[in-house]
Amino acid sequence: MPDPIDIHAHAMPMPVLDWLESRGLAELGRIGEQVVMIDPTISGVGKGAPLPLAPSMTDPTIRLQELDAMGVGRQAVSLPPFLMASMCEDEVLATEVISRGNDALVDYCRTDPERLLGLGSVPVGWPGALDEARRCLDMGMRGIAIGSRGACLDLDASVNDALWAFLSEQGAFVFLHPSGVPDPPRLADFWFPQLVGYPMETAIAAARLAFSGVLERTPLTLCLAHGGGCLPSLRGRLDMGWERKEAAHTTASAPSLLFDRLYYDSAVFSAEHLRRLVEDVGADHVLLGTDHPFELGERDPVGFVASAHLRPSEERAVLHDNAARLLGL
Repeated sequence: MPDPIDIHAHAMPMPVLDWLESRGLAELGRIGEQVVMIDPTISGVGKGAPLPLAPSMTDPTIRLQELDAMGVGRQAVSLPPFLMASMCEDEVLATEVISRGNDALVDYCRTDPERLLGLGSVPVGWPGALDEARRCLDMGMRGIAIGSRGACLDLDASVNDALWAFLSEQGAFVFLHPSGVPDPPRLADFWFPQLVGYPMETAIAAARLAFSGVLERTPLTLCLAHGGGCLPSLRGRLDMGWERKEAAHTTASAPSLLFDRLYYDSAVFSAEHLRRLVEDVGADHVLLGTDHPFELGERDPVGFVASAHLRPSEERAVLHDNAARLLGL
């Protein structure tokens, strides 16, 4: 079995955190407690909310040791949603945060470019997203990571059409990670923004891309975080609505057929759920994902995939072959 490839992991390199602090947009005084505070205009979370900052978020040497311990050979690393500025209404600020984040991520991955593979972010919702996508690919990044919104707009906003067309033409790997939550007041307790809000947000973003016609017009190589969140369980309902409701019959293909073209990571934390995901979309559309190094990440990814009792060819596809093909390795 070739070394596993993890396509869902995050880093917050110190240069971009230092720059945010210099602008009064971050508080780094609690780094020793593995916590950072980032202004809501960038993070999208409440003012003063402590965000987890594991040591390997800023130190690639520690990350490489953690990969060895997890049995992972290579890892695609992207900025977390807290640095995507998805709800920022200042185009200049959002663009600069993401540009600086990408530069810092490139330097971070240079520690071991064979094992650490950068996925560049883009300021979705702003005209500059296309230029930043080009720049990321020109810098050698292996793909693009996007949030579920940008400039306070949904992904199907027309301002993003040129971006989707470019990424489709390039055959670029695109990783969609939730970067907001629906109805925040109802999700304020019990860590629900991550536990409930993120899976809902992913389903909404993907459904809008389908029903708006984006997925039909532009064959994106699009991978959804957290196994697609709530989307897999909605496939039948969305197809039913597409068949029976004129307002929802917006595409030639049923939603489930469009969702079959997408890719999904394995960060579902249930062996039964992973088996069902493979049954629904095929082993060739599921990739290993951990959400490393967040505390809600998968700590034993190889063991977790093994626990799903897939066929050997399916297990190899999930752990290595699909990511190697899509990332051009």
